Amino acid sequence: MSHLIDIFLQPGKVFADLKDRPTFVLPFLAIVVPTVAFVMMYFANVDSEWYKDYMLGAGGAEMTAKELEQARKMMPGANMMMWISAGTAVIGGAFMTALYALYFLIAGKLSGQPVGFRHGLSLATWSNMPTILASVVGLIGVFTMTPQTPIESVSLLNVDPLFFELPRDHAWSSVAKSFSLLTFWTVLLAALGWKTWGRTGWGQAVLVAALPPLTIYGAMAIFALLK
Repeated sequence: MSHLIDIFLQPGKVFADLKDRPTFVLPFLAIVVPTVAFVMMYFANVDSEWYKDYMLGAGGAEMTAKELEQARKMMPGANMMMWISAGTAVIGGAFMTALYALYFLIAGKLSGQPVGFRHGLSLATWSNMPTILASVVGLIGVFTMTPQTPIESVSLLNVDPLFFELPRDHAWSSVAKSFSLLTFWTVLLAALGWKTWGRTGWGQAVLVAALPPLTIYGAMAIFALLK
């Protein structure tokens, strides 16, 4: 239990302890519970009718007025969206954790490091512990927002809206709205865990830890440039 605090204060000690006894359930729950609380509180406070119009405005530019009205009637309300989003947070979180664990397993095989799937799950969850802060800050934003506020506008640790707010049709909008400053912290923790378990240099550790986000955001950046 002390690892939940020590991962922020002395992460090297945490990863050293986890080397022989990797765990992942506790940090996974510690991440998912605040995330679920955030999305549920958002949809509990947002204006349901406004939210429908906002979402249709994002993807209904080529639809006729009749088609827009039909789509609006078929869209779930805020209450249903609350449960859908909560379920998505849990299932999506579990899927991404497993995907990262598989990536660390493959990276271990290629680099000759003793990183099994369980170690991969442990590294994926413990290195993502800083994302709890995003959920906490998001909850603060939810309690202070007006009912007609997009969910991305209360994700206050992302580049958008922390530094600027881009219109939704801007080429770089998706990149700015999805990139969190906490990414640097999570990459550093993942690199520290890899270095601690494999006794590698920082070069290999940072490369392994940074490759997934570099790939994801690099692809998004290329897409933005081609727009």
